[in-house]
Amino acid sequence: MGVAWGLSFSVAKLATTDGTTPIGIAFWQSLLAGLLLLGYVHFRGRQLAMNWPAIKLYIIVALLGTAVPSVCFYYAAARVPAGVLAITVTLVPILTYGLALLMRSEMFSATRLTGIMLGTVSIFLLVAPDNSLPDSASLIWVLLACFSSLCYAIENIYLAKRGTDDIGAIRLACGTCLCSAAMLAPVGIATDNMFMLDLSNSLITSSIVILAVINATAYSAFVACIAISGPLFASQVGYVVTLAGVFWGIAIFGETHSIWVWASLVTMLFGLMLVSPRKQHT
Repeated sequence: MGVAWGLSFSVAKLATTDGTTPIGIAFWQSLLAGLLLLGYVHFRGRQLAMNWPAIKLYIIVALLGTAVPSVCFYYAAARVPAGVLAITVTLVPILTYGLALLMRSEMFSATRLTGIMLGTVSIFLLVAPDNSLPDSASLIWVLLACFSSLCYAIENIYLAKRGTDDIGAIRLACGTCLCSAAMLAPVGIATDNMFMLDLSNSLITSSIVILAVINATAYSAFVACIAISGPLFASQVGYVVTLAGVFWGIAIFGETHSIWVWASLVTMLFGLMLVSPRKQHT
């Protein structure tokens, strides 16, 4: 699961080539992932909830968890190394705890607050030194990738408060992906940012299909992991995702990183370790 999610950063770079647009990629990924999950839902003999509370949930989660962050992520993917993208995604649990602390839904913990501070330091290590990124223009795109992580963190807070027991995680993912595709289609057409999948261009088509499969299957595996081993164990996938993302970038693109990027990676992983929930001993 972690290796597949880590691969998505490099595949995203392959998808953002001439002839594609971030909005178009996000649309096709959402549509294909939604159809895959819809097939799974029907295979299990269930139906997608279509009452107003469910539709409202799909819309909110589609905006926070798919449409907006995906478009931002694909804009950044074309201009930032895959390894750097992988590091920014590790901000999600750190930002989630920070927002929960501000909303007083989490108890204060000096250890976890230190994790937030380390996450902040890691981003400074990415964007502040002159020779950290390939060029100074990359700064805005790193910050855009960080904004995607903020969207995911807000989504986590919303879902934790609202709950999903009335719908189920798989059907929620299915409805969210299809709703995201429905939102992105008119925007892409109106702004001339939509494109049709060209089966003769195997690189772009296969990249988008792989992104959709990763989005559908890795999320399902994550839900299954929570059910089998609990959220504490499942949350540790964040370490694998980040490390895999960095090393996939090296393997596929031959990416090389400055000492500042490696320092940022280590700092971010330490921050994640401190923020990750601990078992309560009785």
